[in-house]
Amino acid sequence: MKKKYLLKKNKEYRNVYNRGISLANRYAVIFALENRLDYSRFGFSVSKKIGKAVVRNKVRRRLKEVCRKCRNGLDSGYDYIIIARKGIEKLDFNSVQDAVENLVYRIKKKTARKN
Repeated sequence: MKKKYLLKKNKEYRNVYNRGISLANRYAVIFALENRLDYSRFGFSVSKKIGKAVVRNKVRRRLKEVCRKCRNGLDSGYDYIIIARKGIEKLDFNSVQDAVENLVYRIKKKTARKN
């Protein structure tokens, strides 16, 4: 995923957390906030509760790949943050993809209702 599609600064994360809308399932939480750009940006948060660095990085890489694949299905002009929950590290890639795509589908419906 290119750097322009990633949230980098703490200020950007805080803005999405405080002003955005959120949805959750058993394995992840997603936050979304309109960003006034013509493309979407993503942020990922994987806590130390999930495991050591190797495990956290593996989860983060999987989340990035899922977002890269489903980026076309998301509305442009939004910032998204995906927070991994405990238990996601035990899933295989397809299960992670299903969990995130379900959240993406639900957040897309929620943002469409909001507008």
